[in-house]
Amino acid sequence: MSIKLSIEALEVLDAIDREGSFSAAAESLYRVPSAITYTIRTLEDSLNIQLFDRSGHKAKLTEAGQELLREGRHLLKAASELECRVRRVATGVETDISIAISDILCMEPLYDILERFYAQNFGTRVRLLKEVYGGSWDAIISNRADISIGAPGEGPPGGGYTTRLLGPLEFVFAVSPKHPLAQAPEPLSNHDIQQYRSVSAADSSRSLPPKTSGILDGQDVLSVPDIPSKTLAQIKGLGVGYLPRKLAEHHAARGELLIREVAEPKPGVIAYIAWRSNGGKAQRWLLDELQKVDMEDFLLG
Repeated sequence: MSIKLSIEALEVLDAIDREGSFSAAAESLYRVPSAITYTIRTLEDSLNIQLFDRSGHKAKLTEAGQELLREGRHLLKAASELECRVRRVATGVETDISIAISDILCMEPLYDILERFYAQNFGTRVRLLKEVYGGSWDAIISNRADISIGAPGEGPPGGGYTTRLLGPLEFVFAVSPKHPLAQAPEPLSNHDIQQYRSVSAADSSRSLPPKTSGILDGQDVLSVPDIPSKTLAQIKGLGVGYLPRKLAEHHAARGELLIREVAEPKPGVIAYIAWRSNGGKAQRWLLDELQKVDMEDFLLG
């Protein structure tokens, strides 16, 4: 089946409507009026419909013509965007880029970078992902993300990505002031903690084995989607657990949490920025900007 519509014909139809006449449309498209008339006549014949009512002194779009123009403008926009995207690919600029950020980190520094990114007019579409624990590494090795911010610990084997140090992350044990462990003598032993429910942010890995941290053998667990959910659950007294120090101190200062000393504290974590090794100009620009921020800038609190 032959295609009876063309981008050229839709451009002519759009120009006539915008400019108000066939002659004005011809001028705006740098064509002679007879070429505009021929294009419209050919389109009407191929579709077997009348696009213009010519009974008056001025050609007026019929209802069918109005519908064709209304929907045709969506096609013109899509064609223009496709042309731009193809040109960007040819110049080494990505059409899309996905950025994963750990749930432990706040979004504001990334939004500041994206504000400057959009000012560069790369035309690249950006997708942001929130990942939990090992999900930050999983997003990179499974190609769900081109850049991952805050990936904890050493990366998985397999290669295909590059890393740089973002910074250390320290954890403290926090409980609600109304929780029984708020009154227990310090340092809290594992036996003390084991008697109460732990709140854990569920690892968002899809292909890597999911990990847990700070949960003792036999301890009841409330699994929640991310660190903000975990923090709220601990404030509500639904369980206990470790939180990033800055975040815990923020809520402790508001009287919502107590930081408690434990006999066997959770070790700190080194976090990384990781990225796919085959990125283009947009990715390189983003990575240059990410060099200017460190863990302290990203910490929730």
